[in-house]
Amino acid sequence: MGDDNPMNRFIGILIGCGLCLSGGFLAAADYRIGVIDPTRIVELSPQYEAARAQLEKEVGDRRRRLTEQKKQLTELRRRLEREAATMDKAERQGLQAEIRGQDRKIKYAQAEFREDFSLRQNELRAKLAKQVKEVVAELAREENIDLILGEGLVYVDERIDISDQIIERLKEKFEHDQNPQDQP
Repeated sequence: MGDDNPMNRFIGILIGCGLCLSGGFLAAADYRIGVIDPTRIVELSPQYEAARAQLEKEVGDRRRRLTEQKKQLTELRRRLEREAATMDKAERQGLQAEIRGQDRKIKYAQAEFREDFSLRQNELRAKLAKQVKEVVAELAREENIDLILGEGLVYVDERIDISDQIIERLKEKFEHDQNPQDQP
């Protein structure tokens, strides 16, 4: 089929599990199922906080420059409003042209900033998603969990929610990655 929609895959997994259980291939007790809350995992992971701080550091200077340029443009507009009546025609037209040029420049810089910010944010999200997926797979192998479910659930009992374990592993991995000298 090739359908990459997560909800369709989830429904397919549930149907497959139901068919296996109803067909008697394995008793329900033979399955180990875990449930995760991907949003909570991401938001509580130190990797997320580090990525957010890194992104803010990367874009902070550009954001400040844009803010300064907007202030300068606002001041030029105020000057035009205050002094337009006393300016000669050429001076007024020159100031208006400067305002239009600055305005275009700022709009272009803002659009470029938003695009760059979005691309960088997506890169960091993808990196974190990969780390979460690796930790989930690692924990599933170690704990002999057959199926791990995520988003789209109506009810989950706390005893099968393994999100806290994933968050702990991510914290350990983060500490390990931050302190490479502690490695054997």
